[in-house]
Amino acid sequence: MLRVLAVDDEEPLLEELLYLLRSDPRVSSAQGAGDATEALRRITRALEGGPDGPDGIDVVFLDIQMAGLTGLDIARLLSGFARPPLIVFVTAHEGFAVQAFDLKAVDYVLKPVRPERLAEAVRRARDLLGRPPHAPGAAESDRVAPDTAAPRGGAPAFAAVADRAPEQIAVELGGVTRFVAIADIAYVEAQGDYARLHTDEGSHLVRIPLSTLEERWSARGFVRIHRRHLVALGRIDELRVDAGTTTVRVGPAELQVSRRHARELRDLLMRHATG
Repeated sequence: MLRVLAVDDEEPLLEELLYLLRSDPRVSSAQGAGDATEALRRITRALEGGPDGPDGIDVVFLDIQMAGLTGLDIARLLSGFARPPLIVFVTAHEGFAVQAFDLKAVDYVLKPVRPERLAEAVRRARDLLGRPPHAPGAAESDRVAPDTAAPRGGAPAFAAVADRAPEQIAVELGGVTRFVAIADIAYVEAQGDYARLHTDEGSHLVRIPLSTLEERWSARGFVRIHRRHLVALGRIDELRVDAGTTTVRVGPAELQVSRRHARELRDLLMRHATG
């Protein structure tokens, strides 16, 4: 069960957000803050009390455009803690998605908030947190794992996104920004100045050249097999050579390997197979 704090300086929007959060069975408590100052005061009290304290906060649902400090400012301040609460941005503005991604936000939900979209954000936060419920009087075995406890005299310790969250890439779909785990991407297909990311659940178009993704993701096991395709080495199920043509099977997709990449790919697959 999640303990959440919702932050928005528009009272009707804050009340609506709290109503939706309190209706979610995965949320044990949902408190509200009407400005950045109140939010920081509540979060500081939670951090000082430790993850099992009565004021603990697991996730902050945070508006971006507020008077005084913005939601991005609050997220930057929280990033200085060893184990801050998770952050979900809830905003009417699409243009801050990249900055939210850089701050390791769990999700980026656009207003007006749809209940099913908020439920998805709650699910992501719960999955990332990966902690048992904090029910009063719970048995010791039901409490936080030792590595999330605050060291004596040290900084409070929450489950940090930086420690547990997979690396992600922001994608746009119908005006909604979502974060796709790079580990879920099987292969990438070039489409002009764009790239299409293929996962087991579907595909997503991003405005990033394939060459840029090749450079960024080479250390994550992605290899170029063709001028049009970048493939996760560990997702290749089969390599086939037929009449001088090399192809690989990645799930249901069969992709051609160019001659200039064929030998290198075979060597990489052999090394990968033998550890």
